[in-house]
Amino acid sequence: MAFDIEMIKAVYEKYPSRIAAARKAVGRPLTLTEKILYAHLTEGDAAAAYERGVSYVDFNPDRVAMQDATAQMALLQFMQAGRDKVAVPSTVHCDHLIQAEVGATADLNKAKDKNREVYDFLASVSNKYGIGFWKPGAGIIHQVVLENYAFPGGMMIGTDSHTPNAGGLGMIAIGVGGADACDVMAGLPWELKFPKLIGVKLTGKLSGWTAAKDVILKVAGILTVKGGTGSVVEYFGEGATSLSATGKGTICNMGAEIGATTSIFGYDEKSEAYLRGTERGDIADMANAIKEHLTGDPEVYEQPEKYFDQVIEINLSELEPHINGPFTPDLAWPLSKFAAAVKENGWPAKLEVGLIGSCTNSSYEDISRAASLAQQAVDKKLLAKSEYTITPGSEQVRFTVDRDGFLDIFGKMGGVVLANACGPCIGQWARHGADKQEKNSIITSFNRNFAKRADGNPNTHAFVASPEIVTALAIAGDLTFNPVTDTLTNEEGQQVKLDEPRGLELPTKGFAVEDAGYLAPAEDGSQVEVLVDSKSERLQLLEPFQAWEGTDLHGLKLLIKAKGKCTTDHISMAGPWLRFRGHLDNISNNMLIGAVNAYNGETNKVKNQLTGEYGEVPAVQRQYKLQGIGSIVVGDENYGEGSSREHAAMEPRFLGVRAILVKSFARIHETNLKKQGMLALTFDNPADYDLIQEDDAIDILGLTSFAPGKPLTVVLNHADGSKDEIKVNHTYNQGQIAWFKAGSALNLIKAGV
Repeated sequence: MAFDIEMIKAVYEKYPSRIAAARKAVGRPLTLTEKILYAHLTEGDAAAAYERGVSYVDFNPDRVAMQDATAQMALLQFMQAGRDKVAVPSTVHCDHLIQAEVGATADLNKAKDKNREVYDFLASVSNKYGIGFWKPGAGIIHQVVLENYAFPGGMMIGTDSHTPNAGGLGMIAIGVGGADACDVMAGLPWELKFPKLIGVKLTGKLSGWTAAKDVILKVAGILTVKGGTGSVVEYFGEGATSLSATGKGTICNMGAEIGATTSIFGYDEKSEAYLRGTERGDIADMANAIKEHLTGDPEVYEQPEKYFDQVIEINLSELEPHINGPFTPDLAWPLSKFAAAVKENGWPAKLEVGLIGSCTNSSYEDISRAASLAQQAVDKKLLAKSEYTITPGSEQVRFTVDRDGFLDIFGKMGGVVLANACGPCIGQWARHGADKQEKNSIITSFNRNFAKRADGNPNTHAFVASPEIVTALAIAGDLTFNPVTDTLTNEEGQQVKLDEPRGLELPTKGFAVEDAGYLAPAEDGSQVEVLVDSKSERLQLLEPFQAWEGTDLHGLKLLIKAKGKCTTDHISMAGPWLRFRGHLDNISNNMLIGAVNAYNGETNKVKNQLTGEYGEVPAVQRQYKLQGIGSIVVGDENYGEGSSREHAAMEPRFLGVRAILVKSFARIHETNLKKQGMLALTFDNPADYDLIQEDDAIDILGLTSFAPGKPLTVVLNHADGSKDEIKVNHTYNQGQIAWFKAGSALNLIKAGV
């Protein structure tokens, strides 16, 4: 039987009346996205329609999921909320702190020893507050959620930007910061601006070398990294129903790379097969009873232009395999044009490493299709020319593919199996030689490929493709190889061609596992002690942020004007810094060290206005804080894209930054800033970015009458005595303004407001 079956039963029992009320309120047929959102309104049955992209709405998610890096701060915040137990089913998954270096067993054992105090803290706080705990080695959060917790028509939030993976099973699953998770675990409503809707109609059927991954690679090329911002992407059509549930999960997972709030597919026969294949037939039976509510109304899909804000159509029968990159996940290349692009752009054609797996592509289907190519390499006497690694998504998948012989096949090809963890995908990769910073190329089946993300080397050209294409190129060792058309020379000097990959959506003998890695919490956690050492370098209990002083802000120093792409990786790097995710003071030493200073083109080198000298960003900011001087950070477009990493908001707040002023924000980061009591502001005129000078003292006026929809004024006091006055905008509603005034959203929770 499935986890939390009574909760799911209660959700489904409400569906008919909730959908009827929503349809009446909206006055037209409903998309699947609208059905799920309206079914989870805090208010209950909808009384009126909400305006997409405008209305802020309170929702009651069904569950919360947290990974070990973000769970630390989320649960440290929850401990301040004064609650005895989480209000909704919640889980912690230990997947981010395991560094890939040698192989699965050695790396896992090393991580358990190295991260023992963090794991002990997470296990103890989970045990105390009624949270399910998945041990290190159990698997990557999103794969474990898909296998155990995702259910059609449900709504969940997760402290990781790839939470939308669960959309492959028909769930509205949204990545958030830890403060949002804290709210929901404390029993409070969760607020979201009602999203716009992008419909993607899939026709035809995949065949040959093309995989589900190619759908999202194509969509990323169309929409770019911010084209989905503020929107839910809903897939439909005959092509959608032909895809496996895990293939749909892949597509939804990487929707984070287009800035989408989440992505979703409707419930269908593939969804039912996956539920039954993962021993959740009870959920499938309940879903079948209300299946008309678990997909969009027929009229919506017959005339999608009437119901979606944007419609994209992709014919799967004509879709080519794609390779995206380097340095950004939306630079999309059809396979037939990729070799020319490699040559024309001077990218290193020699492929150093191919990496498959991760939360995006680690299903049984993915592994089996890649293994079919590895078997061909063995049979056709081809030795892999590149290093090759495999990251299973969960212990259940790993155990099953090992039982079915796939891991042995990879071993014969020269592959190395890594731990069931995020590993290289998030920079947890002790890649040998990366410190030399040599120009090189890698290709992965992961989701992100920002500079320095995987191995810390800014010269590593990282490309993203399906596991099948990654495997074929690793065999060839050459980025210009096209497995659809080209041949390879084997060890006997013969020309051989790789056949199309083949695989199975689900194991014919069913999934198997000896120890999935789950620990249930105590029924009564009142006597459980949460383990935090006051002398720890990795864990630190939180102190509340100070409330707003009640005045406008004057004399803020410009800390940095960031130029170009500034993701949460630039603001708060992962990799070796992951070990400090539970210690706000220590991790703040990585604040903005990856951002490019617009005035000198360098990273981690800004002018200290107190001394006139240049120093590291965190060190300069700490001097400002010591002197009681506030500061401001200025940024470019889509500031804060990437991971849901709330440390990127908490670190500036902790060190005394008062405002972030940018051309535009990524959704999660803007919300994270608001939750922590920060000012998240945007230029009314983006060209005003150019007016800001390195020695400016900056005032923010209008805070004493701070109100929704009312712009603020920023005064730039230049060193030569001149000044510029500019208008800046914000998206704060009344409740969010209350967060700012209280010093943080958590301060309001503690106050019982």
